[in-house]
Amino acid sequence: MTPAMLLYSAGLSFVFLIAVFWPLERAFPARPGQRFFRPEWFTDVLFFAGQYFLLGGLVLTGLLAVRGWVDGAVPEGFREAVAGLPWWLQALIVVLLSDFCVYWGHRAQHHFPFLWRFHAVHHSSEHLDWLAAHREHPLDSIYTQTLINLPPFVLGFPIETLAGLVAFRGLWAIYIHSNVRLPIGPLRWFIGAPELHHWHHDRDQNAGNYANISPLMDLAFGTYVCPDHEPQSLGLREPMPKGYFRQLIAPLTPSSWWRRR
Repeated sequence: MTPAMLLYSAGLSFVFLIAVFWPLERAFPARPGQRFFRPEWFTDVLFFAGQYFLLGGLVLTGLLAVRGWVDGAVPEGFREAVAGLPWWLQALIVVLLSDFCVYWGHRAQHHFPFLWRFHAVHHSSEHLDWLAAHREHPLDSIYTQTLINLPPFVLGFPIETLAGLVAFRGLWAIYIHSNVRLPIGPLRWFIGAPELHHWHHDRDQNAGNYANISPLMDLAFGTYVCPDHEPQSLGLREPMPKGYFRQLIAPLTPSSWWRRR
């Protein structure tokens, strides 16, 4: 794909996301009155561009690069049996497996200081909406995408299945960050909802709700949190530099360097 085509595709995706999520945020706002061009909007546009132009291709390229090693890691008969399952069953297994891996990997990001240094960039957002979902340090994104995709790939799920689910999970991540509160009632016990993830973005680093597509892992392991109102404040208790490039550099430098700025 040429740079011009990539730029056109990114712009089209950006317009599509606005067309889908902005009306939802207007009709069912979790935080009424939040402006479209809220603080740090342009910073998150840069994170969107960085994710779009770099990470999506890196994930699929990386999976294809390790395909030879993976093919020998699991018996061929097992991989063929997995690949022969109906698509809907493949999708269900991949979602459950990757949700399990993401849950524990996500808890580790909040527990271990080294992982938190990178993940804190994502939690520095003080205003959540469809665009804030893209604020992730590239190394943090690679860590998460590896947790999501490598285990099912090793077990033999086709790259086509994983590619479709990468796209679905990306859209789902945007949804659960959006400034939306839909009246879904008890369904929030089975499928993720923005209000659950908004509480995950509370200033308390250990606020809970680490799961992604479904809250079943949080329910199973005692980290499910769902008050009937929005958190009072979002973001970090610790300092974090403002701006795209400073947030890319901050986790790679001694804390004392950027805490003074």
